[in-house]
Amino acid sequence: MKLNLTTGLVPTLNVSAALIAFVVLRCWTQALGRLGIASRPFTRQENTVVQTCAVACYSIARTYEMAGEDTEGNVPGSYKEPGIAWMTGFLLAVSFVGLLALVPLRKVMIIDYKLTYPSGTATAVLINGFHTPHGDAMAKQQVNGFTKYFAMSFFWSFFQWFYSGGDNCGFSQFPTFGLKAWQQTFFFDFSLTYVGAGMICSHLVNLSLLLGAFLSWGVMWPLISDLKGNCRHTRKQHEKPARIQGEDILVLDELHRNEVFARDNIPSWLAYTGYLALSIIAVIAIPMMFHEMKWYYVVIAYLLAPALGFCNAYGAGLTDINMAYNYGKVALFILAAWAGKDSGVVAGLVGCGLVKSLVSISADLMHDFKTGHLTLTSPRSMIIAQAIGTVMGCIISPLTFLLFYNAFDIGNPEGYWKAPYALVYRNMAILGVEGFSALPQHCLQLCYGFFGFAVAANLMRDLCPAKYSRWVPLPMAMGVPFLVGASFAIDMCIGSLIVFTWHMIDKNKAALMVPAVASGLICGDGLWIFPASLLALAKISPPMCMAFRSTH
Repeated sequence: MKLNLTTGLVPTLNVSAALIAFVVLRCWTQALGRLGIASRPFTRQENTVVQTCAVACYSIARTYEMAGEDTEGNVPGSYKEPGIAWMTGFLLAVSFVGLLALVPLRKVMIIDYKLTYPSGTATAVLINGFHTPHGDAMAKQQVNGFTKYFAMSFFWSFFQWFYSGGDNCGFSQFPTFGLKAWQQTFFFDFSLTYVGAGMICSHLVNLSLLLGAFLSWGVMWPLISDLKGNCRHTRKQHEKPARIQGEDILVLDELHRNEVFARDNIPSWLAYTGYLALSIIAVIAIPMMFHEMKWYYVVIAYLLAPALGFCNAYGAGLTDINMAYNYGKVALFILAAWAGKDSGVVAGLVGCGLVKSLVSISADLMHDFKTGHLTLTSPRSMIIAQAIGTVMGCIISPLTFLLFYNAFDIGNPEGYWKAPYALVYRNMAILGVEGFSALPQHCLQLCYGFFGFAVAANLMRDLCPAKYSRWVPLPMAMGVPFLVGASFAIDMCIGSLIVFTWHMIDKNKAALMVPAVASGLICGDGLWIFPASLLALAKISPPMCMAFRSTH
């Protein structure tokens, strides 16, 4: 919460949660053993469930949209004073629906589509490494590889921190291909997290990302920047593989994981009924909290949210990027324009929070299902753990927010507690009440064109013979660099290049070690986020700024 209110950035702490859960519970069971109290061994399934509960709890703290009554552009009554009752009620009303929206599709996403969910995979490899029997030679080799690259990634992130003391500083802003390319985000930012994710994702996903990066940051944005005077708003800066040694074991493991994952069935009727019941509660409760949010706005949001949640979860499975905030922005603009000037600001912000919460929780749950699939954990246990963590988050987050809100000057742009994204979302809502007239010229035409391209590309992938369809890029993956920059795509392609080269040199070892090495890179970089967050909370800044400038 503190990081959210000061910098607006909330890191992913799945790896940290898994590690802390292991350390605490292993120490607890060992302490009980020394006291002569018999206890069951601490298992990887328990580790997974605790990690899921912790992540569900802290994820609730990532949501806020607020601004004071004197914020520029506000109209009378377009604000609501924070209070423990309505904040807790709102979170309880909207947070649980996301747990049920995609439950009927979990087998499709995890088993049929075989989506990688790199963060979920990395967390599972970490947990499996903690609980691997020492006698398994293959597992021991994987654990050794994981540990080696985990340590390398962690200390590399630690080393990078010393040079990142300021805006656009450090190795993450290294102009690999020159300053001109750097200005268009074409550079390698030394993020081992995304290099590892690229090693887990398929070559097609990574090449689609790179194609999207060239199309957006290499072609479209430079052309659009030349026309910025004509816009009201400008942007901010399948062949069958040969069998390999050990493949039979890997196939049997996969079949066993699929059998365990499918065995513990969650009835679809329960998910549908629960979604309907919770939606009815939200349709009744939310308009009572915010009179600007009409009941039919909530109905429309809950009708659209499952489709948006599927799109986001599918994209997260391909690229490891959770785009929930962008889907929330779509809802914000639509509802703000629909509600009009008098009530559009509040309606847009509430609708944004509602859709973003559902879409984000659905994607987080699929990440956890992937972890559970790889650690042989019951899906029902994962759902229950997620629900318990969500209840905790719905109670703890408002209390924590009000503690900061009453003790500090939250939302002051000149102060320490800037709450930067509160003002950003508020201004987007104020802009949204103007409707389509607020968009740049030809924005809708471009939207229609790319929508048509996405439909055509997916039809080609489904209808054309395999020898042609495997070369058709993935529109979902192509769209990600439009929003996050080209450097992310370059990181992922470097991971893909490592895997391709490794398979050329030693296919047998690559098949065994790539998941472990990639997970080590992701987890090491991810674990550094925890001490880095503690340093930020203690107001300890990096001592140096490494930056580059042109000599001309």
